[in-house]
This record gives sequence, structure tokens and C-alpha cells, in this order.
Amino acid sequence: MEMAGRMEWPGGGPRAGTKREKFMADNSGDSAYWKANKRLIVFCLVIWALCSYGAAILFRPLLSSIGVGGTDLSFWFAQQGSILVFLFLIFFYAWRMNSIDKEHGVDEE
Repeated sequence: MEMAGRMEWPGGGPRAGTKREKFMADNSGDSAYWKANKRLIVFCLVIWALCSYGAAILFRPLLSSIGVGGTDLSFWFAQQGSILVFLFLIFFYAWRMNSIDKEHGVDEE
């Protein structure tokens, strides 16, 4: 039933909402949460850029003397290493975001 623009749920009271909805309604912790989120994203992007572009392209002259699997390290990063680092970053981001969510009270549990 809808009364005066407010949804009434069976059981009498208005819908309580999830933890995430309550958190988003309260703006006091919003900026700290997004600051931590943005900091994590920037950290992951910097690591990704250093491994993908830095090791494979920019630092090629420095890394060409180090051998890995019959080829130089910069070529290995261009072919395999950057993909492995990217996969690691995916799992690291998910793990760290879960802990940030718990710190700010917006975890899924």
C-alpha cells in the first residue's frame, strides 16, 4: 500500500533497507569511503602502468640484460608478465575492497 508517497510494507513499518542503502543515506562516511576507493584504484592503475608500459617499453634498455625463459625480461613482461600482474591486481582489488567495505560498514554480510 502506498500512503502519502511512502511505501508501507507488510508488517506495518516502512522498509528498513540494506546496510548499503543506510550508508548512502548518511553522507558523513561517504567521502572517507570514496577516498579510500579512489586511492586503491589509483594504486592499482599505477602498478598496472609500470608493469605494462614501464617494464615492457620504457625500461627495455635496462631490462634487456636480464634473461627469463630464453628471452629478455622486458619481452617477457610484454608477453606474459603484465597479464599475470593484471590477474593479481584483480584479486588484490577484490580482497582490498571487501576489507574497505567492512571498515565502513557497507559489506554484503
